[in-house]
This record gives sequence, C-alpha cells and structure tokens, in this order.
Amino acid sequence: MIDLYYWPTPNGKKISVMLEECELPYNVIPVDIGAGDQFAPAFLAIAPNNRMPAIVDSDTGISVFEGGAILMYLAEKTGKFMPKDQAGRYEVMQWLFWQAGGLGPMAGQRSHFVNYAEGEHDYSKQRYGDEFERLLAVMDVRLRDRDFLAGDYSIADIASFPWVLPYRRFGFDLVDLKNIRRWFD
Repeated sequence: MIDLYYWPTPNGKKISVMLEECELPYNVIPVDIGAGDQFAPAFLAIAPNNRMPAIVDSDTGISVFEGGAILMYLAEKTGKFMPKDQAGRYEVMQWLFWQAGGLGPMAGQRSHFVNYAEGEHDYSKQRYGDEFERLLAVMDVRLRDRDFLAGDYSIADIASFPWVLPYRRFGFDLVDLKNIRRWFD
C-alpha cells in the first residue's frame, strides 16, 4: 500500500493520476498547505523540503518526495509509463525534467500572481505569463508529429497534464495551440 501525502494542486494531482493509471492501491493523507501541515515534523521526516506530494510505500519501506522522483519510482515499481530502452527512457526523462524545471514552476508563478497576490504585480504577471506561453509553444511544436511528449503515453505526459489543465485560470486559451489541444482532449 502506498501512502500519498497530498493536497489538490497540480503537483499533487500528477501523483494521484499516476497511482490511478498504475492501478495501485493507495491511501490519501491530506497535507493542508494553507494550514501549514507541510511544516509538521512527521511530514518533514518524509519530505525535508516541506513540499508535497510525497509517498511512503509500505511494501518496500521506501519514501520518496518530489513529483518527478515519485513518478520515476512508480514507473519502475510497476513497469509502466517508462520505456525499457535507454534512448526511450532518456526521451521521457528530458520531458519530465522539462516539466519539473519549466512548465510547472512558470505556471505556478503565473497562477500565484494572477489568482492570489494582492496589489499590482503587472511585471510578474507578464514575466511568468510570457514564459508559460513560450513553454506551451515548445510543447505544441513537440506534439506536432506525435500523440505524446516522448513516444508512448508516459510519466512526462502525466506530469505535464495537471499544469496545462488550469490554463484558463492562468489567463490562456488553447485555441491557437492545436497540437496541445489534441493532446489535452
């Protein structure tokens, strides 16, 4: 059984999607980030960066924090959503790390300044909006001649989807990004 330390953010959702796709049994343990649960000593013992998601696999005794690492762990545990060949694995890992280092952080910052920050933050909204839009354009080009980011459906798609999902809240539309729109649908 896997314990999933979770809150309904894009980072949390990518792990719950992966667990469902892998048909693994899991138990959700809420980590209310608004209430500060991520700073509790018991949670910090599992996730020292005080960020969720995190998992504890009672079958192996292994705990993992950071979304990309969790996705890789679950892919290896189940043999799903990660190619076996070296070239395929690195293709998936490139797009997984692209999401973790670009798409997620830029979308998260855009969301913060558009939806949560009070006061005028025009520069920040523009800066993160422009970078999110640039990353969507990169993704759209990547999907021009393929159904998924890296070969077959993989952890790269699972990681990216929750960050594209709230595009309207970020002030964007997918109408001109026909390849992402197809992938998204």
